[in-house]
Amino acid sequence: MTSAARSSTQQAGGNEPASTKRQYRVSRADLPLSCPSPDMALWNSHPRVYLPIEKTGEALCPYCGAHYVLED
Repeated sequence: MTSAARSSTQQAGGNEPASTKRQYRVSRADLPLSCPSPDMALWNSHPRVYLPIEKTGEALCPYCGAHYVLED
């Protein structure tokens, strides 16, 4: 996820692990989508998984429950 990805309330990345923010907004520039992303504070909090978001516009991480929404 690039710095363009934003949570529902603030910018993603930085000082919080993937599981502390529940919703992330991502753009097509952020694809392919993986959780956690390298710019998250605890990027190694669980195994990296690639999430299919292109078809439905939404994806849920099976490890931390982070919800991703694709913005066009």
